[in-house]
Amino acid sequence: MRTESEERAVPGPAPVRRWWSRWPDWAGYPAALWSLLYGAAGVYWALGGDGYPFAQAVPERSAGSMLEPSRAVVVAPVIAVVGLVGAAVGLLMARRRIPVGLHRLVVAFGWTQAVVLALILPDYTLLALVVFAPLFLVFAFTGVPGAQDGMGDVLFWHRDNLIVLFVGGVLWAAATLVYQRRARGLCVRCGRGGRAAAWTSPESAARWGRKAVLIAVLSSLPYEVTRLAWYFGYPLGITDAFLKDMQDTPGMLEIGLGLGIASVGGAVLTHGLVHRWGEVWPRWVWFKAGRPVALATAIVPALLVSLVLVPGGVMMVRSGNQPEGWGTNYPAMPWILWGIALAAATLAYYLRRRGTCRYCARA
Repeated sequence: MRTESEERAVPGPAPVRRWWSRWPDWAGYPAALWSLLYGAAGVYWALGGDGYPFAQAVPERSAGSMLEPSRAVVVAPVIAVVGLVGAAVGLLMARRRIPVGLHRLVVAFGWTQAVVLALILPDYTLLALVVFAPLFLVFAFTGVPGAQDGMGDVLFWHRDNLIVLFVGGVLWAAATLVYQRRARGLCVRCGRGGRAAAWTSPESAARWGRKAVLIAVLSSLPYEVTRLAWYFGYPLGITDAFLKDMQDTPGMLEIGLGLGIASVGGAVLTHGLVHRWGEVWPRWVWFKAGRPVALATAIVPALLVSLVLVPGGVMMVRSGNQPEGWGTNYPAMPWILWGIALAAATLAYYLRRRGTCRYCARA
């Protein structure tokens, strides 16, 4: 099995050397730094410092994290220990100083950090910011719907902290992926090396990618149907009183309609991951018609949306039944499946189009 240095020595197209193209070389350091800083914050909160982000808060300033509400005296020491251990592990990952016998333990630690921080602890805040940003801008700067006090009603510390956690999860995912590939002797950028699994072939990815797109589209339907029904006056899954409250709140049903339409638009765009117009710009995009669609143009937004859908769905599952009716939370619970299926469809799209790696020259 060839080492990474030997892989780089294989003749092939010269890679473009931009600073972000070298991310596998330094991926462990940001994860280590993030863990150090958040672990230090945990020490501060454990010693009675202000600003513990999971404390009991008034409803207007609370978030939907599974750690809220909790006591600093219980949770903050755990944050401190995990953060400081993570700082050490991340640094050792980056410097490639992990003993062979601890490889599996380190990989398990890294992926656990990534999943918990990015997918389990946050709430729907990131989904709102990414998908519903235009509507939040309307809310923040026009006062529709209802009285508000600027962006402070949208973003406050309890929610800001969840964004910080999400960033930490993404950093840990990148660091662990690079470490895992390097430990297995694979190319740290494309993951190829040794005998490729059958499911990663373009033909196989095309098959299961279509199934993933179908699951993603079907998972969005419950949310779309209920929100459209409310707009047209049908209390599908909610009480008549709740529908009346929304009708009496200026702009509320219009926002629900906008969210439903945005969801439908997302489902349409998802089809681009398995159709030709997702690879070559179609004629109706006149300024780019006929040109190849850059991989990042499709992959980055699709992957980001898939990541923020999952914690939103997890929050709805934790919230469970609501007095206003099943239509409030239950249609959003499939966001978990939607996010997973969209991530799978995005991976299939990448496997079909990735071509030859510019660093290891594997096709």
